Order: sequence, then structure tokens, then C-alpha cells
Amino acid sequence: MSVPDQTKSSMKAAIEHFKGELKSLRTGRANPGILDGVFVEVYGSNMKLKELASISAPEARQLLISPFDPKTAGSISKGIEKANLNLQPILDGGIIRINIPPMDESTRKEMVKIGKKKAEEAKVTIREIRRKNNELVRKQKADGDLTEDVMKKQEKMIQEFTDQFCRELDDLMSVKEKEIMTV
Repeated sequence: MSVPDQTKSSMKAAIEHFKGELKSLRTGRANPGILDGVFVEVYGSNMKLKELASISAPEARQLLISPFDPKTAGSISKGIEKANLNLQPILDGGIIRINIPPMDESTRKEMVKIGKKKAEEAKVTIREIRRKNNELVRKQKADGDLTEDVMKKQEKMIQEFTDQFCRELDDLMSVKEKEIMTV
């Protein structure tokens, strides 16, 4: 695999990670993705919530969690509370309901701020990938594995990928920002 190909796949991985981070940001609507990072202590070990239950959004401001094993409902409820997501699970027989409170202006702005911080972290990761791969290309040139022309061409490709993926991050963040700020 050539250095530009490695660069592209590493940067794509950074974008995918960022998309996952965006899912955890609250918007005005109920989104099952906000529970992706929740772990529940059950059967003597920590398990991801989505391995223990199906999560749906039957209404715009409500999540419904249906455990595969109804006996785990109490543990799931505790796990959600421990996750510090400012959500109050309501045990309703063998299922759990979470009413998503409407966000006020300051909460929305805080969510956007967190999102922008995560976007900046992702950009730093992408620039770090660029730096490492540019060093790799220069090392290959120094070792005599690449000619000057090929080195310059690969550095140019690496920079193009960097620009492309940073633009993609900005686009993803602006879409998420609109989603968060929509009342």
C-alpha cells in the first residue's frame, strides 16, 4: 500500500470516528445514538447497552429501551443514570422510557461548542496523519526508494487529502450545528 493510500484510509478512519462522536451530541430530537457509549453492569461484566436491548425513538422527545431479557431492566436504568447524560430513565414494567427534555438556548450553544471542539480534535488528528506520512515519503526519498518527482507528487496528494477531509469535517459539523440549533 502506497503512502498516499495509507494517508487516505487513516484520514477516513478519523472521519468515521468523528461521525461517531457527533452521534453522541444531543439535539432537540430523541436520537438512540446518544446511548451508544452507555455501559451496563450485568451478568457480572460491563456490556454495551445496545448488546442488551433494542433502542427506538417512538416519539420526537422519547426513547424506548426494550431489554432482550426483562430482568436486566433495573441494571440498564442504573447504567443510563451512571453515564451522566442528564437523562432520567423511567422503569415501566420490563421496558425503560426516557423523556428527552427540550433544550434551552444555552444548552444548544454548549452542544455546538462541544461539537466544534471535537471537530478541531479530528482536524488535529488529520494534520498529524499528514505530518507522519510526509515524513515517511521524505524518508523513502532519502533512502533512495523514491525520486524527487514522485516525492513531490505524493506530498501534493497527501495535502489534497488533508484539505478534502478537513472540508468534510466542517460540512459534517455545520449540518450537526443546524440540527442542534433547530428548535
